[in-house]
Amino acid sequence: QVQLVESGGGLVQAGGSLRLSCAASGFTLDYYAIGWFRQAPGKERKGISCINSSDRSTYYADLVKGRFTISRDNAKNTVYLQMNSLKPEDTAVYYCAALRRRCVLSSSYEYDYWGQGTQVTVSS
Repeated sequence: QVQLVESGGGLVQAGGSLRLSCAASGFTLDYYAIGWFRQAPGKERKGISCINSSDRSTYYADLVKGRFTISRDNAKNTVYLQMNSLKPEDTAVYYCAALRRRCVLSSSYEYDYWGQGTQVTVSS
């Protein structure tokens, strides 16, 4: 069974850090770009970061650039999102998704597999 499972969300104060994990089962991430998306209540889902498989090139939305870092460990079949200097506006459900081509942040519809999401809440 193909599955992506996010973990690591929680409640943190502004300025704090969290590390999200996206673990794959039922398939190997070796051939997939992995994107992180987030969706706040009443807002559209937005792509915030992505990492390619072949060259591990990374992409970030302007809103998180310089604060978030995406990485992958193909041996563990896992992708991570390190989030530092968190702000209340980062509060959202965070999803990871797998795409069997190079990164696309502008559209979520292209992705093949999705996780169930993990809640991140940043208090002021």
